[in-house]
Amino acid sequence: MDRLKQIESFVAVSMKGSLTAAAAAEGVAPAVIGRRIDALEERLGVKLLVRTTRRITLTHEGSAFLEDAQRVLAELANAEASVSAGGLKASGHLRITAPAGFVRRHVAPLVPQFIARHPEVSLSLDLSDRLVDLVNDGYDCAIRVGDLPDSSLVSTRLADNRRLCVASPTYLAGRGRPEHPSDITRHDCLTLSSEASQTRGWAFTMDGQLTRVRPSTRLDCSDGQVLHAWCLAGLGLAWRSWWEVSADVQAGRLVSVLDAYAAPPNGIYAVFAQRKHLPLRVRLWIDFIKEAYADEVYWQQVAVTGA
Repeated sequence: MDRLKQIESFVAVSMKGSLTAAAAAEGVAPAVIGRRIDALEERLGVKLLVRTTRRITLTHEGSAFLEDAQRVLAELANAEASVSAGGLKASGHLRITAPAGFVRRHVAPLVPQFIARHPEVSLSLDLSDRLVDLVNDGYDCAIRVGDLPDSSLVSTRLADNRRLCVASPTYLAGRGRPEHPSDITRHDCLTLSSEASQTRGWAFTMDGQLTRVRPSTRLDCSDGQVLHAWCLAGLGLAWRSWWEVSADVQAGRLVSVLDAYAAPPNGIYAVFAQRKHLPLRVRLWIDFIKEAYADEVYWQQVAVTGA
């Protein structure tokens, strides 16, 4: 607590320009503020402020420390606000982008609850399967499914994402059931044309190693829901996420094949531009959606209803 008070007093003096003003704002004597600054400088072993009878100026070290100190205090205030009903309120406009199919099932239905918790936040959802440029396009956060390309963006894993190779009973009755991943090259395959992880091939585990097999594409589309519909219509094999097809598999509308070669799950991620100075509304959104996806009951309901 003493260390925190020292840092708070240093920031207050730096911003207000005098010990007297900082002391008045806190309701203590200027000497108290002065002792805190002295203790902070002694502990750090550097001079942070040059104090004269007329004014107070920051040293080079003081200027550098001030930026970090302000960030730490802001992050602490945000942390307290997220667990305190009487704390700071999130506000402002939140722009989120995510794949269209996933948004409809697992983002949009959660928005009303988030907005009810944070009535001063407004929100826009962009349904897009393309990888948008978060910074240049002005988005606060993206939800991405599957392997993440290397980038300077920061990501938080929200949940596992398991892939299934599926087909309709009608298709399998006519073309036979693939028994090995290499068999998919002899089948009609339905591929997602815009997703990087699928353009590298469908992932399977063979001989203990993750291996990608290039499917023999008959039809491709940039919209996952269209591929899902084509698969239900019996037009070919598809490599789809569990959250999308599990209800159809349980109902018998689709059949999961090559289960013995299933690859380990990849992830569902929240992606954002930077960790420093993350607006409270963005951090609360990420925490909210991560909490929702961590609930096993949520995914069990998805498996039954497909919602």
